[in-house]
Amino acid sequence: MVSRFTPLLMGGAVLALAAVTACSPVDDDTTSTASPSSSVADPCRSGALATVASGKLTIGTDTPAYEPWYKDNKPANGQGFESAVAYQVAERLGYSKDQVAWTSVTFTNAIAPGPKKFDFDINQFSITDERRQAVDFSSPYYLVRQTVITTKKSKIAGAKSLADLAGAKLGAQVGTTSYQAITDVIKPTAKPSVFNSNDDAKAALVNGTVDGIVVDLPTAFYMTGAELKDGVIIGQLPQVGVPEQFGLVLDKGSKLTGCVSKVVDQLRQDGTLAVLEKTWLSDGGAPELQ
Repeated sequence: MVSRFTPLLMGGAVLALAAVTACSPVDDDTTSTASPSSSVADPCRSGALATVASGKLTIGTDTPAYEPWYKDNKPANGQGFESAVAYQVAERLGYSKDQVAWTSVTFTNAIAPGPKKFDFDINQFSITDERRQAVDFSSPYYLVRQTVITTKKSKIAGAKSLADLAGAKLGAQVGTTSYQAITDVIKPTAKPSVFNSNDDAKAALVNGTVDGIVVDLPTAFYMTGAELKDGVIIGQLPQVGVPEQFGLVLDKGSKLTGCVSKVVDQLRQDGTLAVLEKTWLSDGGAPELQ
């Protein structure tokens, strides 16, 4: 699926980042002379960045902004996975929370050709070659996971592990990573059902033809929250195949793209993204199945 569809870190995120800081080496030699490079301004810090509004970082997303990506339809509160990611990017670029401005941009307008009124937009944008013709993408901040969903009346509604799904009748759209996740990860005893579309799979779930279906995580949140009566997310599956990737959208040829990608890479490498994913996605209603 090509997906359509806040700087406060909670609990573990704070501890994780504090640990990184605490472990940093300290130079006890206070008499040493600064290296020549220390006097050169960082090109990826707020004072050196050419943003759409001087001294501010403008971030776009759609309205309404859905959970778990945002919380209470308020992108500026720092809660929800994408809001938290956005504020971490802003902080690493040198912008405080009061220097961040949010602007409402429809999904379609954000990826359409032409000048942008934001510095970057974060709204579950899948990185594709076609979209790269019109906009820039940062390096990926999230690798989409496949997810098992069902309804409260299903026999697998209480499943907590992959083993609990072994005897289930499952289904997914044909030719998708979702189907591959059933055959390669869950490996149920019954042959999986194949459907032409996610809508067909959803219909089969509703009428009881299957016990559960596998879709990507954004679709799982949408289906269980807006389309299925008594819809339930069983959990996320271990990664399989080539995952769909979400990236921040920037104007085509933006001078910020390299800096934003550098920061996203840092957040991935130091474990911040993993902490945020666990806080807002895994612990927020989509546990990881083992």
